[in-house]
Amino acid sequence: MDSNQRFLLKAFRKYYKANTPSLPDRFTRREFGFMFFDKTYVQRHMAFGNSAELHRFMAGQVPSHSYYSTSYYRRPDAPTMDEKGWMGAELIFDLDADHLEGAGNMTYAEMLIEIRSQMMRLVDRFLMDNLGFQEDQIHITFSGGRGYHAHVRTPDIMGLGSPERRELVDFITGSGLNIDWVFPYNRVATSQVATGNGVRTNIAKDRLIPSADSGGWKLMMRNSLMDVVNDLCDGDVKDFKKEYPSIKGSQSTTLYKAQEELKKTRGLLFEKNTMAMLSQSTQNLLVKVMKEDMAPRLSGEVDEPVTADIKRLIRLPGSIHGKSGLRVTPITRSELTDFDPLQMAVPDEYSDEEVKITMRKDMSLDMKGQHFELSGETTAPEYAAIFLIGRKYASYGFASEESKKEKLF
Repeated sequence: MDSNQRFLLKAFRKYYKANTPSLPDRFTRREFGFMFFDKTYVQRHMAFGNSAELHRFMAGQVPSHSYYSTSYYRRPDAPTMDEKGWMGAELIFDLDADHLEGAGNMTYAEMLIEIRSQMMRLVDRFLMDNLGFQEDQIHITFSGGRGYHAHVRTPDIMGLGSPERRELVDFITGSGLNIDWVFPYNRVATSQVATGNGVRTNIAKDRLIPSADSGGWKLMMRNSLMDVVNDLCDGDVKDFKKEYPSIKGSQSTTLYKAQEELKKTRGLLFEKNTMAMLSQSTQNLLVKVMKEDMAPRLSGEVDEPVTADIKRLIRLPGSIHGKSGLRVTPITRSELTDFDPLQMAVPDEYSDEEVKITMRKDMSLDMKGQHFELSGETTAPEYAAIFLIGRKYASYGFASEESKKEKLF
């Protein structure tokens, strides 16, 4: 164990002596698992009969990471999964900033803001609006690291297997969404023409628009189509091309033509729920935008392996994340809107006492209402030092002093 780990261990011990993590519902049916500063494996297949037992273990052993099972078992401490006796599992949605596009160029704070936004969209648009869960049935937790978890514990989902949970992931992410199902063709005979071989019937293939009483993806796409139409009718064609990259190569004349058509017909489009009054080129343009631009924007982010796994271990609320020193914090949906982990998930047990650290790179940090500009050998309050060392932005102590010690020995 190096000096960084010893420093974190001391801080974690102070926290766990004063706090017992929140026990999940039916906790005696849950498996627990832990990682430690001086071990390289996960100690799992553990169970606790009450809060006091858990507190004694964590205060004595001081884990670096703490987990509990999303599943319920008849024998949670059985040494093999087959012996445990699976009884059901929570429905879990995990969003982590490492999945964000461009995460490598974001600061920690920027990643947290973006992933928080995605969790709000997941909860509001999909879990509540589309899947019908009530707000009090969705238990949100800041992971202590770079993301959020949403737990659903309603009785009707406990028995779902992995295939059914994958279907929920596909629905949320829009995986396999068929644009011809959303905007199907309506084939109508328009005329008949005599030919040398008989009579040929001309068929018009016009796109239908989902009705206002649709649900799920059809309703989301209908509402988004309204936004697209209004953007083109009320805005500038150049701005429209910037907003919807899928039509980047489209001729401006095509867009101006579509704009004029839509200005005349946008009221009828959503009254009649059809694009029949538009030219084929305009219909194709709208469907292209909906498929390539809007569907990805409407989709939610979910870590599929986590949701599909019915025997998952997940962060224990009230424990500390070993790579940040931040508390795994349960929050309500309303609290999520303004939740800032660097202000609100810092344990009170961490002090303001200055700690010597050596920064591995220069950086700015806003934490607990304080702003820090950090570089080289410097000092920071204990609470900031714990975070910086846990995230490997800094090392404990001054590098120059460590070099002197090495020369002495």
